[in-house]
Amino acid sequence: MSRRSVLALGVSAAAAKIFIRPTFAAEKDLHGMSAFGDLKYPADFKNFGYVNPDAPKGGVFSQVGSSKQYNQNFFTFNSLNSFVLRGDAPMGMEITFASLMARALDEPDALYGYAARAVRIDGPVHRFSIRPEAKFHDGTKLMAQDAAFSLNILKEKGHPLIRQLLRDMEKAEAENDATLKITFSEKRGRETPLFAASLPIFSRAYYAKKNFEDSTLDIPLGCGPYRVGKFEAGRYIEYERVKDWWGEKLPSMRGINNFGIVRFDYYRDRDIAFEGFTAKNYLFREEFTSRTWATQYNFPAIKDGRVKQRVVPNPAPSAVQAWFINTRRAQFKDPRVREAIGLAFDFPWTNKNLMYDSYRRTFSYFQGSDMMAKGPPAPEEAALLEPFRDKLPPDVFGEPFTLPEADGSGHDRALLRKASALLKSAGYEVKDGKRINPEGKGISIEFLSNEPSFERHHAGFIRNLATLGIPATLRFVDSVQYRARVDDFDFDVTVENFAFSATPGESLRSFFGSQAARTKGSQNLAGISDPVVDTLIEKAIEANDRPSLTFACRALDRVLRAGRYWVPHWNKGTYWLAYWDAFGFPPEQPRYARAIPETWWAKQSG
Repeated sequence: MSRRSVLALGVSAAAAKIFIRPTFAAEKDLHGMSAFGDLKYPADFKNFGYVNPDAPKGGVFSQVGSSKQYNQNFFTFNSLNSFVLRGDAPMGMEITFASLMARALDEPDALYGYAARAVRIDGPVHRFSIRPEAKFHDGTKLMAQDAAFSLNILKEKGHPLIRQLLRDMEKAEAENDATLKITFSEKRGRETPLFAASLPIFSRAYYAKKNFEDSTLDIPLGCGPYRVGKFEAGRYIEYERVKDWWGEKLPSMRGINNFGIVRFDYYRDRDIAFEGFTAKNYLFREEFTSRTWATQYNFPAIKDGRVKQRVVPNPAPSAVQAWFINTRRAQFKDPRVREAIGLAFDFPWTNKNLMYDSYRRTFSYFQGSDMMAKGPPAPEEAALLEPFRDKLPPDVFGEPFTLPEADGSGHDRALLRKASALLKSAGYEVKDGKRINPEGKGISIEFLSNEPSFERHHAGFIRNLATLGIPATLRFVDSVQYRARVDDFDFDVTVENFAFSATPGESLRSFFGSQAARTKGSQNLAGISDPVVDTLIEKAIEANDRPSLTFACRALDRVLRAGRYWVPHWNKGTYWLAYWDAFGFPPEQPRYARAIPETWWAKQSG
């Protein structure tokens, strides 16, 4: 249902060890980096395997955006500053900037040379060699001083997620115009350097006259393949491909960024956005609403072939979507209360009657990956969990906690009776139809949303909560207010959608760590603050190989699921795509991303 939020690469924790692999030997220039030192592409590679290196350039790609990062907004924008907390930025601003290295989408976490042609690693010190041809859109040279300024200003004044993920970067400095030296903590995690190398590079001279934290519609000076073109705040934004861009022929950029214009259109209502697509107001749409996909793709352009539909496999780990229960609220402190709330949601009924049986139930925070806990703990998981046995509920040491499946009636009496018993055991008796504790305080829920299409999915849930004596309401607010309230943790229950990288690291802290629970703008919506969770996050971050990471994440998954912090939604292993027949694309997509529009091109370019 919900559009995706793109997460930054996970990085690592302060208690993590230093990980220098053979591939990352000191005193050797490396053409790429990865969490565990493995790289698919050799130093002399010509292009990534999932692109068409000879794709034509030009044409237009227009869409209603489906992914965002930091302060970007799906429904509107009022600022072009995409890397701070203040304001609502448009999707896509990241393509106007280059980074030190670029992600390979067919590997879990590998990066290859971009603005930096190579990196030399010596313990906690990373030296990046800046390409002499790199420059900003005004023609000024991109130098190591600009990269150092960018990392330091982001650590000091960037979005809280960026600041947290750069915690283990001690300093960035230019040794000379062409050499950037980044010093990381001795106890940095394996992914901190990857995150730093993927961040945008800003012009130091430009921000000498500008306040970096301003929420402004001034067009920032970029260095990436696109620059901001025409836009109307809250309605649309166009990014224009930079003519004779310095990075066009780099191996990491060949066959990518093929469109002359990349445009994002904004609608505040999904149904109206769909009508805009049928009228060819924009050309590409990823569909997230099962009702629309099942019943409304029957307009003339579909029938005569001008619009194509594709169901594309998504082999990457599933995005996770759920109602997150804000445990900062006193009424949600008791896990029995949270479990009772979860028992009131009938997924089979919702899936059949509202979603055309299109989805599978989500159970895990790492759904669809090897990091998802299954069955009793393996010995490696048990070894991580056993020191905390007296602090953990018993179900952590058996089958991982999973909400039982409802009977599909929409009002499963057996589960509602179980929920009632849980509420009673937590001290909430029924009085005048309401659940009241001995102090006379009741439970009530305001579901906060900015997605009107979710109204039907809340309705049955709210009715069942009323049966339990818990009055609940659904409140819709505009997107700007919604973002502000969520950043301030000013909600009872809200829906969020996220996905981890295949190698999660420091990002685990942002979602589940105790510090993030107290950090405005973090992704720890549930307010999880548990020393055991913090310790397991550190174990995941300090994992010295992928099997160790997998076992640590499985143990973490067990503890999080036992905490009853959420009411998980649903997932599917495909993308639903619809587009006007104006595009070409490679025969294979990369494993770890949709890669649209990055690898597509216009059939008729101009």
